[in-house]
Amino acid sequence: MADGTSAATKRQEGQVPDIVIGRLPLYLRTLILLEKEGKEVTSSQELGKQLGISSAQIRKDLSHFGEFGKQGTGYAVSYLKGQLKEILNLDEVWSVALIGFGDLGHALVHYNRFSERRFNIELIFDADPDKIGHVINGIIIQNAEKIEEIIKAKGIKIAILAVPIEVAQTVTDKLVNAGVRAILNYAPITLKNIPQDVKVQTIDPIAHLQKMTYYLG
Repeated sequence: MADGTSAATKRQEGQVPDIVIGRLPLYLRTLILLEKEGKEVTSSQELGKQLGISSAQIRKDLSHFGEFGKQGTGYAVSYLKGQLKEILNLDEVWSVALIGFGDLGHALVHYNRFSERRFNIELIFDADPDKIGHVINGIIIQNAEKIEEIIKAKGIKIAILAVPIEVAQTVTDKLVNAGVRAILNYAPITLKNIPQDVKVQTIDPIAHLQKMTYYLG
């Protein structure tokens, strides 16, 4: 990094607000699109226009990690993309455990954008005896009772939770005990007793729809 402090160090010291980290993937996605369009150089103004974020906010966000461009010349798209991937730890392929193989779990397994973005669903768990043992995309569906044992043995740090609301907390406790440190939660529930070093991101489509219907009245 330009300021001599690694992104990992800043994460450990809690120097970067979580809301800033949440915007970095948006910047990365936009840079990837710009690169596909053949753009070699961009600016905070151009990024802001595409994302609906002020150019000042973008510059402030990036300044947490160093200096990536020069005033008047902008950012080299390829370079900034590479730096953001490094900051977000996307230089490696991440193994992911999927918990729950219902309709949503089935769709997630077949969603190829995960592998394109270096997230590989390696394990699938379900509690239904009729599903356990079946092979999906080369992955054997495992018994949910073995979540802690298998995930701990594999050293997997990321899990996707696609289970019914009534078992979501119990499964989460098992994931935490197994050493999982990042959980993408599709169950419409606020998970409790989450250690500080475990990150949870909840995706609730109904809540987002309800937010939007406010503006339709």
